[in-house]
Amino acid sequence: MLETEGEIAADYLEELLDIADLDGDLDMDVEGDRASVSIVGGDLSLLVGRDGEVLEALQELTRLAVYRETGERSRLMLDIGGHRADKRARLEKLAADTVATVKDSGERQALTPMSPFERKVVHDAVAAAGLTSESEGEEPRRYVVVLPQS
Repeated sequence: MLETEGEIAADYLEELLDIADLDGDLDMDVEGDRASVSIVGGDLSLLVGRDGEVLEALQELTRLAVYRETGERSRLMLDIGGHRADKRARLEKLAADTVATVKDSGERQALTPMSPFERKVVHDAVAAAGLTSESEGEEPRRYVVVLPQS
């Protein structure tokens, strides 16, 4: 099923690239419990937008295209030009630095507001480092708090 989602998404995105007259190659993968599609190649910054805003919108449109074909909600992840992979690496570093600060100080540390994707990356990295974290606040200003060991 996830492979089918990836194929539907790739067809949709290929059409989009053709319409926009942009060059890019598509890579499909399955990461855990979700399909993943990456567009790589030339200058794709227009498809990423400021801080990934266009990327997020394209991901939602691609998920809708998959839903239209399958009747099932998709959790497909889209990356363009490595933007999301780079962001994941920066967030994992932020989480590691924050964990070190919390372990040294013994005090909880709140981070700046983040998107659901960003918060998930931080929560996963904090858990892997042996601490716990929770999200606080209301969207769109929801943020992660890293807690000391109890």
